[in-house]
Amino acid sequence: MLQQQQQTRRNSRGEAYVIGPTGAPLTIGDLPPPNTGRWVIRRKAEVVAAVRGGLLSLDDALERYCLTAEEFLTWQKSIDRHGLAGLRTTRLQQYR
Repeated sequence: MLQQQQQTRRNSRGEAYVIGPTGAPLTIGDLPPPNTGRWVIRRKAEVVAAVRGGLLSLDDALERYCLTAEEFLTWQKSIDRHGLAGLRTTRLQQYR
């Protein structure tokens, strides 16, 4: 499966950004805090976009958010297969 790669860009303040899941620019400062306990669809999608766009390496994201590689890859596959709706935990069985 081909992975979407975004190119990292710089805003007027010189901050690196990628286009996030809502279509708005996403910088490191916009990412969920490292102690995030509630993973809503938007937050999961932001982390996936940041890794794909090169804002964070996969290893950095796993460490920062205490995620397993399997968990992150599940988020990524869900987005690829079903879009953002695939990240709904309450609908997980429906999208498998």
